Amino acid sequence: MSTKFFFWNVRGINEPDKHRPFVSWLQCHKPLFGTILESHIKEPFLNPLLLKVCPGWSYYSNHSSIPMGIILIWKDPIKVSILSQSRQCINCMLSIPNKPPVVYSAIYASNLGLGRIGYPGNFKERAELWVELLNTAEAYNLDTSCWLVGGDFNQTLFPSEHSTNSGMGPDSLMYQFQDCLLQAGLFDLRYIGPSHTWSNKCPTAPIAKKLDRQLVNSTIISTFPNATTTFLPPLFSDHSPCVLDLAYTLPSAGTKPFKFPNYLTRHPHFLQQVKLPVSNRIENHTLTQFCWKLKLIKRELKHLNRENFSNIQERVSEANRLLQCMQVQALNFPSPENFEAERETHMRWSFLRSIEESYFRQKSRINWLREGDLNTAYFHRICQVRASYNAIRAFMTNSGTWITDPMEMSIHAVSHFDAMLAPLSNSPSLVYSAPAWFAELTILFKKKKTNNSRYHSHYFIT
Repeated sequence: MSTKFFFWNVRGINEPDKHRPFVSWLQCHKPLFGTILESHIKEPFLNPLLLKVCPGWSYYSNHSSIPMGIILIWKDPIKVSILSQSRQCINCMLSIPNKPPVVYSAIYASNLGLGRIGYPGNFKERAELWVELLNTAEAYNLDTSCWLVGGDFNQTLFPSEHSTNSGMGPDSLMYQFQDCLLQAGLFDLRYIGPSHTWSNKCPTAPIAKKLDRQLVNSTIISTFPNATTTFLPPLFSDHSPCVLDLAYTLPSAGTKPFKFPNYLTRHPHFLQQVKLPVSNRIENHTLTQFCWKLKLIKRELKHLNRENFSNIQERVSEANRLLQCMQVQALNFPSPENFEAERETHMRWSFLRSIEESYFRQKSRINWLREGDLNTAYFHRICQVRASYNAIRAFMTNSGTWITDPMEMSIHAVSHFDAMLAPLSNSPSLVYSAPAWFAELTILFKKKKTNNSRYHSHYFIT
């Protein structure tokens, strides 16, 4: 079953020449739920138009709050329950078969008078949206529930999201937006597609910005770990449509690379496992032999980790169960043997807990908490977020086509770095051209070398 959602600022779906392309777009991407922003449809014409453009779809709009605003559309088997609405937001509960419920907030932030003198109200109204998001998070206890927030925010989050970035730092409006997302526990879901989602379509003074974004909380990442966002070409609009796939299928990536876990150094046999391959004496210490020793060390460390710390969470749970049994045994039958067994079991449980903490600490790269916090639930959420951000799911070639097959991606990556790092004799297309200032400096040194022959041996620039 498809689990695709979308939102799109269509800049007016009431224009007849947009109807057929929009219908074709829906048929191509097959979403079950979507948000149409800046529809420019007056309420009396809403039902006839949607029956024509989206036959068989249910819909809801916030026309009672603002004319020509946000429209939600969906079809079976998705069920939608409206929670609240305002001028800039519609909050709803999505019921997906065999999935936990998801709260979805459709956003179209105010842009009244944006860039015009005499319209200061839009900034205040947009700040009201940030407050509304925080109130929504608190009202529906979204710290532990799935929450999606998507739409046109009419605000960049960082200076780099503006094509004419002058190198200045964030302004006050960016700080307000950043503070809102931080307090609400929201962040961008990693996406495929252009980094800017809006353009002014002006050839003489082109401007592009990232105004549209798909935000999620950590519960979404843990519930839908393969969720992926794709920003597509704008077609008839000046905004890119966004397609969210909660069940994006990741192809098999093959063998995972070895990562050294820091907790291995705490094993009593760690140094012995490292010294064994290194102790083999070799007459010629070439780089190849050095790499071979590293491979031997890797093999020993992988074996050490697999035999002692694999499935660390299960090992901690089992150690905790044994500890409870030994504590009951010691209380019922107090004896030196039972007390000693309880002490050893407690030491083993504490040791494995510290290993578990170290494991999640390293994966999450949270380094500022002191040793012993054991906040593994927090570490686990951070790990899931990092895994979502670090996953490379597609490459775009020079021709603009996307590669998603792992084998094709690996070939493309090797070709890219081979072209960059190969010798110049093997890469005639990568001929280095010295800048003018370097050529002038070379001529200057040659003249100095000619006039000062006694220093000839000190100059090697030719």
